[in-house]
Amino acid sequence: MNNFRKLIMWKKSISLVKDVYLLVKEFPREEKYNLVSQMTRCTVSIPSNIAEGCSRTSTKEFKHYLEISMGSAFELETYLTIIEDIGIITKNRVSLLNDKLLEIQKMLNSYITKLKKSNL
Repeated sequence: MNNFRKLIMWKKSISLVKDVYLLVKEFPREEKYNLVSQMTRCTVSIPSNIAEGCSRTSTKEFKHYLEISMGSAFELETYLTIIEDIGIITKNRVSLLNDKLLEIQKMLNSYITKLKKSNL
């Protein structure tokens, strides 16, 4: 069992959750049950699945949860593209979040790759 609180990718994804929650407060009211809900759920899923994966006893299971986190990260990336394209948030603000998200995606990918190699 790993201590997820020590993982930099978990800490950075918790920070991203805070950033996204602050961002969606600025969305139009009509998006509350649409984009806001979708964005917050997938963002929270990133650190949640890292933490849940750390509780698993096998490398295979841990890797599976990291892959779910990666899927949620790509889902968030899609929503960020959408909100920029439809003009809800400026390109500069979306770019800052995308930079943070890309860093998390790289860390997840690196860890998944490491686990794949150790489980050969």
